[in-house]
Amino acid sequence: MLLARSPLRISLGGGGTDLPSYYRKRGGYLIAAAIDKYVYTSAIKPFKKGIFLKYSQLESVNQPNEINHRIFKEVLSMQDKQEYQIELTTLADVPAGTGLGSSGAFTASLIKALSTYECKYMSNEEIAKQACHVEIDRLQEPIGKQDQYASAIGGINEFIFNKDDTVEFKRLDISESNLSLLQDSLLMFFTGYSRSASNILSTQNKLSLEADESMLSNLDSVKEMGFIAKDLLIKGDINQYGLLMHDHWQKKLLRSPDMCSEEIMRSYYEGINNGAIGGKLVGAGGGGFLMFIAKDRNKLKETMRNRGLKELPFRFDNIGSHVLFS
Repeated sequence: MLLARSPLRISLGGGGTDLPSYYRKRGGYLIAAAIDKYVYTSAIKPFKKGIFLKYSQLESVNQPNEINHRIFKEVLSMQDKQEYQIELTTLADVPAGTGLGSSGAFTASLIKALSTYECKYMSNEEIAKQACHVEIDRLQEPIGKQDQYASAIGGINEFIFNKDDTVEFKRLDISESNLSLLQDSLLMFFTGYSRSASNILSTQNKLSLEADESMLSNLDSVKEMGFIAKDLLIKGDINQYGLLMHDHWQKKLLRSPDMCSEEIMRSYYEGINNGAIGGKLVGAGGGGFLMFIAKDRNKLKETMRNRGLKELPFRFDNIGSHVLFS
């Protein structure tokens, strides 16, 4: 059996500027970090011919065009094969729809597993490009490129999304001491809600395509915050970074009326008043995880626990998409 895995991610600045509807006009920039929560894909050769899929459902078909799962269908349709004999199983450390880029990690993990299974070497950058091609070009999802690249590449990186659709990335030059300080200051809590990123991002995508000036101006400001976040993270100025994250969250709330429920907002401000400097809802919004920069970890943890929010402990992942064993 072959087992591949690809990490989930958190956005640290500039999120939302990775959508083609924006970066093709203005160019995008963000900082994202891969974390040690993963989507796993195993691949084995079964005893009989066919395609056997195990995820939240079971599928057994002969050809890719018979598959119900959209991403499995597209990725396997891109294989140059007439006959299939493969069984693929996917598992995840965190539920889908919780703002951590699970769809991009799923696609990257699947591509990594299939390319290794077929003995076709692909660099992690190539995996990111193909994952974006599947989700954005073939499936026409109104999403960005952050999730696929952050998952496939791993580590904490700055990403530049150019108008010609090319992507540049570079590992952030953070000292070990400042990296530890950041790691110790970040806390995440599950709100108990999940949502579809595509649904939340549709409004932003539509307005950006229409060149709505208020939307583009909002994203321009968020992109600028991404550059400021880079400097603060490198310097290790966690207090100012926490305040910047709060400002980033306020900008994000203006982009979509469905960004956040009243219950989540209450939890957010309870956190701000009890141990957090700043924070935001991770991902497109609507649910998932609240992420805070904490000045008093214990007080913040107790406050969130009293509100019924469960913490998700995590560390950074520096590897990206990789094969555990084969």
